Amino acid sequence: MLKYIKAAFLYHWNLLAFLGGMGFAVLSGHPDVAAPLVLAAETAYLGFLVTHPKFQSYVESQAAKATRLEASGKSAGTLQVILKRLPEASRARYADLLERCRRLRQIAADLKHPDAEHAGESLDSLQSEGLDRLLWMFLRLLFTQFSLARFLHQTSSKEIHQDVARLEANIKTLDKQAESAHREKLRRTLEDSLATSRARLENFDRARSNYEFVTLEIDRLEKKIESLAELAINRQEPDYISSQIDQVAHSMQDTEKTMNELKFVTGVEMLEEAPPAILVEEKS
Repeated sequence: MLKYIKAAFLYHWNLLAFLGGMGFAVLSGHPDVAAPLVLAAETAYLGFLVTHPKFQSYVESQAAKATRLEASGKSAGTLQVILKRLPEASRARYADLLERCRRLRQIAADLKHPDAEHAGESLDSLQSEGLDRLLWMFLRLLFTQFSLARFLHQTSSKEIHQDVARLEANIKTLDKQAESAHREKLRRTLEDSLATSRARLENFDRARSNYEFVTLEIDRLEKKIESLAELAINRQEPDYISSQIDQVAHSMQDTEKTMNELKFVTGVEMLEEAPPAILVEEKS
């Protein structure tokens, strides 16, 4: 309740009225009469406003917005790091998708406000944030793909298979020898090495499968984002657009889980914070 009282009291129009009223009370020559009246009016105003559900929702939304902005700033730093590390082809693909979204967004705004010199935004803040989240996911998918490709390039499946075959052959040869403490010691070492090589092979196969999955998801998400941006032109229905954005985000839950599991490869944590502000171009 205290945060609602603080927000209501610090509202600029209330402060102006309260300070003006107290100033009038002092100058009236009867502050002992006027000041209590001003305080009573202020108390009644605060009592009414802080218990109003709409005002409470407004305060909560402003607090959430501030939290999102702070988290967005953290994500923006990660975004710049990812862009610097991505290969040129991936950066170009991301930049092309982003530019197409911005152009479609501007067309939608022009259609909505054809007579305005600076047409506002067709998408409200929640819809823009939703597209930002999908673009942010698209960029992290590109980085996951790049990291997996680098891992697969640096790891030789053929060499691992050869190691497995060699170790299995050594164990078979060792088993033909007479039993001894030394033989058992060698066997334990070979079995441990074999288990390690098999684990490496399994990890390589999993990485290859994840690479194929991520590549397909990049294509799918790219088409989804383009489709959502086009909706802003074809359908001026904010609630419908928001619901479609939510559906796409929900459909990407398995993808988010996969990226989280691959953070040991990519080095990018599963970011729960708000995405950086991507759609809005920075003013120079």
